[in-house]
Amino acid sequence: MAAGGTGTAQQQIDEIEALSSIYGEDWCVLDEDEKIYCIKISDCLDQPKWTLCLQVILPPGYPTSEPPIYQLNASWLRGQDYMELANSLEEIYVQNLGESILYLWVEKIREVLIEKAQTSDPEPDIKKTSEEVDEDYGDDFLLDYQPVQEDPVKMLNYITPESQEDEELPPIHHGNPITDRRSTFQAHLAPVVTPRQVKTVLEKLYENKKIASATHNIYAYRIYCEDKQTFLQDCEDDGETAAGGRLLHLMQILNVHNVLVVVSRWYGGILLGPDRFKHINNCARNVLVEYNYVHSGEESSKQAGKSKKIRRDNKKKTEH
Repeated sequence: MAAGGTGTAQQQIDEIEALSSIYGEDWCVLDEDEKIYCIKISDCLDQPKWTLCLQVILPPGYPTSEPPIYQLNASWLRGQDYMELANSLEEIYVQNLGESILYLWVEKIREVLIEKAQTSDPEPDIKKTSEEVDEDYGDDFLLDYQPVQEDPVKMLNYITPESQEDEELPPIHHGNPITDRRSTFQAHLAPVVTPRQVKTVLEKLYENKKIASATHNIYAYRIYCEDKQTFLQDCEDDGETAAGGRLLHLMQILNVHNVLVVVSRWYGGILLGPDRFKHINNCARNVLVEYNYVHSGEESSKQAGKSKKIRRDNKKKTEH
């Protein structure tokens, strides 16, 4: 191993040991080999009102040349609040290039939580975790959901190279809504080739008051990295448990790439049970078909029939 790599690895070890000592039970090792960690952060009250989980992956080049890959998990953290906190973490990284920054990130998040607890902000709605809780919602999945056998999904890294800062906003398309028992579902689609574009599209969507007010905005994206011949992909439940993973799995089955799909759900007060997952995925599939990311079932059947006819014709020619 190169000397620089050895130094970086030791810096990571030292930082992890320090954080584990400082935060005790709030610090959790999810995967030591992959260097995936999680820390629970609260507003420091005896009975915390505001909590958040920061999950990080430490790439080989952290801290000298690569930022941590991170995800902020909290049912109340959405829209503008999410973007403002993500931007604050980005600023800390830029201001401390080459330095270990996880402690600074944790304390910045704690500062935001304490500020919320001290202001007139209402307490987070615990029910936001999901309006509907099922004992079993797997059997009715649109495509008979099975656990994905690919590498673990890479989480969206909001720290992107400066060269991507000025990328244009991709076109955003909106699918036809589906309404069932007063709940409405609508998909939004945008072509994306970088995580920065994903962030830009999400920010633009949240500028729409109707979309920002949705009960859930579930999203998933897949970006094909030509140079590495791998996929950069991520998903978000936004409180609708397992919906983001199911949406991403649908996109993997359909083999679509360089696209972001967001499905907004406005809850109508009537529990839909497993049907809600069907609607989320049907909305997503419909908009992907409409904008030619996948063929419709009818087109696929015609294509399959055409292929069979060609094979039969070729067989006849061979026989003659």
